[in-house]
Amino acid sequence: MQFQTVTNSLGAYSELQTTYGTFSYFRLGALEEAGLTTLSKLPFSIKILLESILRNENGYDISREDIEKLAAYNPESPQHIDIPYKPARVLLQDFTGVPCVVDLAAMRSAMARLGGDPARINPEIPVDLVIDHSVQIDYAGTPEALQKNTALEFERNNERYAFLKWGQRAFKNFRVIPPARGICHQVNLEYLATLVQTRTIGGKTYAFPDSLVGTDSHTTMINGLGVAGWGVGGIEAEAVMLGRPLYMLAPPVVGLELTGELPEGATATDLVLTITECLRKQGVVGKFIEFYGSGLSQLSVPDRTTVANMAPEYGATMGFFPVDAGTIAFLKDTGRPDSVVDLAEHYCRAQGLFRTDDTPPPLFQETLTLDMSTVEPCLAGPSRPQDRITLADMQATWQKSLQTPQEERGLGLGNGQTETSVEITCPDGTTAGLTHGSVVIASITSCTNTSNPSVMLAAGLLAKKAVEAGLASRPWVKTSLAPGSTVVTGYLEKAGMLPSLEKLGFH
Repeated sequence: MQFQTVTNSLGAYSELQTTYGTFSYFRLGALEEAGLTTLSKLPFSIKILLESILRNENGYDISREDIEKLAAYNPESPQHIDIPYKPARVLLQDFTGVPCVVDLAAMRSAMARLGGDPARINPEIPVDLVIDHSVQIDYAGTPEALQKNTALEFERNNERYAFLKWGQRAFKNFRVIPPARGICHQVNLEYLATLVQTRTIGGKTYAFPDSLVGTDSHTTMINGLGVAGWGVGGIEAEAVMLGRPLYMLAPPVVGLELTGELPEGATATDLVLTITECLRKQGVVGKFIEFYGSGLSQLSVPDRTTVANMAPEYGATMGFFPVDAGTIAFLKDTGRPDSVVDLAEHYCRAQGLFRTDDTPPPLFQETLTLDMSTVEPCLAGPSRPQDRITLADMQATWQKSLQTPQEERGLGLGNGQTETSVEITCPDGTTAGLTHGSVVIASITSCTNTSNPSVMLAAGLLAKKAVEAGLASRPWVKTSLAPGSTVVTGYLEKAGMLPSLEKLGFH
C-alpha cells in the first residue's frame, strides 16, 4: 500500500465532491491555513512534491518535519532540503526494466528458502513495463519490413519475453505492454497516465496527483500532460517499487515564460531545438524547468510533450507544463473515461494545480522569456541537439562540414589514409560508390518527433509532395518509419499519407 494514513498531524484530510462521487484527499490548503506556506508563490511542480509528502506522512520515513521543511521552500533562494518523495507509480522499459523483475524473482526465491510465502513479494505501487526498445531494422524499404523485423525480435528475445509474461502473471501491481504497441513514453501519454490517481484504503477512495519515475531519461515526456516524472536508475526504481521514498534535494525551479505563438512553417521540433539551445547556454542541470505565460494556451499537449521530452537534452530534471484546459481536453480526446476526466479537473482546481491565463506566475529562482513568434525552422547537428542550425543556413553549414578532414569525421583508414569512394552493393543488386557526405540512413523515428501528430503529418505531406515531383530515395539509403504508437499508424492511414511514405521506402 502506498500510503496508510487516513489523517495526519496537520489535519489535511478532506473530501472532494465530483460529478461521479466523493473522493478523499489531503488538502494543500491546510498548510497555508497553518501558516506554513503561501501556495500561490510555489511553483506547480513543487506543490506536487509537497502533496506527496503531506499524504505519505507516517512518522517513520516521512515526518511532519519533512512537510514543514518543504512547505517553507523559498523559490527565489532554494535551501538545502532533503525530500523523501514517493511517486505514484513506476514506468519501466524493457532493457532496464528486466533486471528489476529479475530482482523481484530473486527475492521470491530467497523468501521460499527462508520458509516464507513467495507470493508476499510484489511491487508495492503500480508498475508498468512497456516493451519498446527491442525491435531492430534488419529489413527496410519493403511492405514486409515490420512483419520480418517483429519475427526476428521474438526470436532474439524469446527467453526474455517468456520471463516477462511469467512476471505479469506472478506479480500483483505489475503490467506488461507487449511488443509492437509503441514507445513507452507515448504509451504512457496516450494510455497509462490519468493525471489524477486513486487508491481505495479502508473503504475510502483517495485521489492524488499522478506522478512517476521511469528507467528511461525521456520519461519527462509526460511532463507535457502536467504529470511529474523523470528518469532514474534501476536501483532507485526498485526502491520506489518496494515502497521506499526517493530521497532527493528540493530542486531549484527555473521559470521559462512562453509568449506569442509559433509562426506558420515552424513546428514543435523547431521550438524544442530553440529552447534546448537557450537552456544549455543558461545551465539548468539538476533543476526543474516550469513553463508559464500566455503562450502555453497556444500550444497543444502534443507540442508540450515534444518540449518536455527533451529535458535530458537541455539538461534539466523536468520540463513541466501545469494542468490547464488544454490538458483536460487532451484527456477527453484520447478516450479517457468521463469519470477520470471529471476527477482530474475537480481535483486539480481544488488543490491549486490548475493554470489559466489569469493565474499569477509563481516565484522562481530565475526566469527566462521566449517569444515563440521568433522561432525559425531549424535542425540540429551534426551530432548534438544544442548545435542548432536554421534552415536558411543549412546549405552553407553542410558544405562547411564536408570540408572537415575525413579522419576527423570517422571515415579514415588510419595512418593518414582516407577513402574518396567506397563501393557497396545495394538491396536491389546495383552497386554504388559512396563518398564523403553520402546519406546512407533516413529514419523517421525518436520519441521526440513520433509523438507529435503535426510533425508526423508534415512528414507525410512532404512525402506526398516528393512523390508528386517524381523524387525517390536512392537505392543505397536505408529507410525506416518507427511510429511512436499504433495511434500514429492509424491517423497516417486515415489521412492517406502512408502510400506516399511507402513509395519512398518508409514502411
